Amino acid sequence: MYFVTRLKENATYRVIKRLAVPENRAILKDEIISLTGLKAREYCSCRLRRIEVLDKEKGEVIVLLTNHLGFGATTISATYKDRWQIEIFFKILKQNLRIKTFVGTTANALKIQIWTALIAILLLKYLKIRSRYNWSLSNLVALLRLNLFAYRDLWEWIDRPIEPPPVIQEAEQLALSLV
Repeated sequence: MYFVTRLKENATYRVIKRLAVPENRAILKDEIISLTGLKAREYCSCRLRRIEVLDKEKGEVIVLLTNHLGFGATTISATYKDRWQIEIFFKILKQNLRIKTFVGTTANALKIQIWTALIAILLLKYLKIRSRYNWSLSNLVALLRLNLFAYRDLWEWIDRPIEPPPVIQEAEQLALSLV
């Protein structure tokens, strides 16, 4: 199993080998290192890869650490960036769908729960886009929850959520004649 993470600023290490840096990329350094801290030797005695990447959007240097020695530095950097997209997805799930833990723990149960949550988020985003009202996703979810058992036309409500629901005329109760 491989990992890609950020290296802590106070981590101590020894450079074993400096690798060639690809041209015209945001890669500043690519090194094979070993951690030299007291706890580091206890938990990870293997060789690791330290990659310095320039984040052009923020203008800061990000230092990545991985145990994957075979991939190129650009691929490792892209993997870390993609990892954040996954983190953002789970943050959206936890905030808007109130998912704290998974119900099942088998691989199939996790896949079913993730697919279901993904479908729910896509439906909510579709409602948000289709609406003429300026919804935030969290407000839309909260008000949908409140109106879940109220009889309302969804497309009318999504455009005009402030208006009260229409009054439904109840049918007159028929009397049963036993004579």
